[in-house]
Amino acid sequence: MESTIDKVSNALYESECIKFGSFKIKSGALSPYYIDMARLLSKPKELCTIANVAAEKIRQIMDTDSLTKLASIELKGALIAPSIACKVDMPCIIVRKEEKSYGATGKIAGADITREDKILFVDDVVSEGLSKIEGIKPIKELGAEVKHILVIVNREQGGKETLEKNGYTVHALAKVSEVVTALQKNGKISAEQTKIVLNYIKK
Repeated sequence: MESTIDKVSNALYESECIKFGSFKIKSGALSPYYIDMARLLSKPKELCTIANVAAEKIRQIMDTDSLTKLASIELKGALIAPSIACKVDMPCIIVRKEEKSYGATGKIAGADITREDKILFVDDVVSEGLSKIEGIKPIKELGAEVKHILVIVNREQGGKETLEKNGYTVHALAKVSEVVTALQKNGKISAEQTKIVLNYIKK
């Protein structure tokens, strides 16, 4: 039976969400890999795989904690969150990066937020964690509770630990070290590519 890590890793690889080489990331540093979760939109089967795995994780969270809505921030998380929301039959909220000044104004799109809401925040990856804190802020300002954060991949750059110090419980479908190890095991990438990524994480 295919493991959860194998499902996630293969879906990321087959949709070309994960690429290997040399990429400048947001901080300006160079990374030997890059994750572009928007590529899932080109592969419906792989998008469904990720959504199904995420939905199962959310159901596990709901065994011990009540949730009423999902939320995410534009752009990457917002592309994935609605597919997950369909699987768990839960309203979805998107937080805009900038407040909209026309039509339905404000930073929140989608479902309304109430003070009774217990919201799970969804995003594509966690690196340093700061964008999650900013994305959650407008939701908390409206009185809703956010305890849980779910990401597809933990880049293992300290973001999970930062968020947990701020009181959130972080759930990742996979760590990037698990992704590259699984891809090597399944013959998708070389041992050298895996070694380069693992050494990068350790630094």
